[in-house]
Amino acid sequence: MATVSGMTLVSRVLGFVRDAVIARTFGAGLETDAFFVAFRIPNLLRRLFAEGAFSQAFVPILAEYRTRSGAAETKVLVDRVATLLTLALVVTTALGIALAPVIVYVSAPGFAAVPEKFDLTVAMLRITFPYILLISLVALAAGILNTWSRFAVPAFTPTLLNVAFIVAALGLAPYFDPPVMVLAWAVVAGGVLQLALQVPVLARLGLLPRPRAGFGDPGVRRILVLMGPALIGVSVAQISLLLNTIFASFLQTGSVSWLYYADRLMEFPTGLLGVALGTVLLPSLARLHSADARDEYSRLLDWGLRLTFLLAVPAAAALAVLATPLIATLFLHGRFDATDLEMTRRALVAYSVGLVGLILVKVLAPGFYARQNIRTPVRIALVTLAATQLMNAALIVPLQHAGLALAIALGACLNAGLLYRGLRRRAIYAPQAGWRAFFAKIAAATALMALGLWLATGPAAWWTRAELAPRAAALAGLVALGALVYFGSLWAFGFRLRDFVRSSA
Repeated sequence: MATVSGMTLVSRVLGFVRDAVIARTFGAGLETDAFFVAFRIPNLLRRLFAEGAFSQAFVPILAEYRTRSGAAETKVLVDRVATLLTLALVVTTALGIALAPVIVYVSAPGFAAVPEKFDLTVAMLRITFPYILLISLVALAAGILNTWSRFAVPAFTPTLLNVAFIVAALGLAPYFDPPVMVLAWAVVAGGVLQLALQVPVLARLGLLPRPRAGFGDPGVRRILVLMGPALIGVSVAQISLLLNTIFASFLQTGSVSWLYYADRLMEFPTGLLGVALGTVLLPSLARLHSADARDEYSRLLDWGLRLTFLLAVPAAAALAVLATPLIATLFLHGRFDATDLEMTRRALVAYSVGLVGLILVKVLAPGFYARQNIRTPVRIALVTLAATQLMNAALIVPLQHAGLALAIALGACLNAGLLYRGLRRRAIYAPQAGWRAFFAKIAAATALMALGLWLATGPAAWWTRAELAPRAAALAGLVALGALVYFGSLWAFGFRLRDFVRSSA
């Protein structure tokens, strides 16, 4: 987990540099709204299909083959899955390019009232859509490498997309008309770079796929059977984000961009902890299930839950308290102005309510997926989706775009709660001793940290007027203060790092 988190940290930091560059160069308006919608569609399909349903169906079966079958049978499975995946992706990409106007109209119908925005979005979507082909193959490679406990390369891979964005926005934008079009081409370049990084690693393991027919293979059929319900299960958050984009397209211009920038800040702790935990837990839990190690399975889930609360609770509090310093330091440059800062702050505070829930889902859902039980998370996901849309309808009028963010946050908490109840009812997970004292100490340390940060942050007006260097220095000081107070309090309460260390072959 430390390896994955470390590599993810590099990617997320570069992601903030990327977004700061985009905000400075293009601001938050018509052009960025168009790009974020055009990028969100293939990115949604990536999360929905490649990194979502496919990974959750493929990794448990692959781990089972590795544990119970020989290397030759495992390689045949990899070849056949890769062949089928590539064929499906080529067809999907071709359809996406051809139907781009229809997709934009469905995903952002409000754009149709502004022909310039609509046409620009369609043009950029046609450029970015091949990203789903490239990134899905990257997800296939990542699933294989993670199952073989080669976590570093897949975790580092997203960094290359951020590098492509930064280079394109800083050095190549003037050569495009309009300049924002360079971002669409950067998406494709990033996909190519990510795939190129993983191919040599697969080759060294002897697992580089080659074309091999065999769609009737039992393992392939099992993956396809699992993918159906998995596709529905992982779609909840992504469909909610898509519906949010639809709603936001009817709101004030800039709403899509404000939600995007707030979501990017939320993705930092979500990726650093949630994605890292999910990446490590799924193959590890799948191996334990294949070995019928039920007690160890439950203990591993307990470990993941404790780490989630240990790190996600203070992160959520810090995001809310430090919303203005974070947004001002990262994005308040160039065409991104004080109004954009305030609107993005509102969305970020709303999103922070659901941070713990979002990360808990990354821990709890693998508890079902590793057992090849997809149906239970699907039922929970559908309930969550319905509840989220009801909250959207209730909150969008009084809170505008911030209401959409709050609905996503509350939906994530509901999703996590239902998953937890399902694991307990099926006796898959039994909490280890000491949770009550654990919660009390986390709550006390978080409260002390939040109070210290609130007192030290100072007036919001200073963050909007100060130059970048003083803002960055002050933010770094606040982060150091928060970490010192929180982890120092935990140390005083008796927490030690060795209590959270686990190893996995």
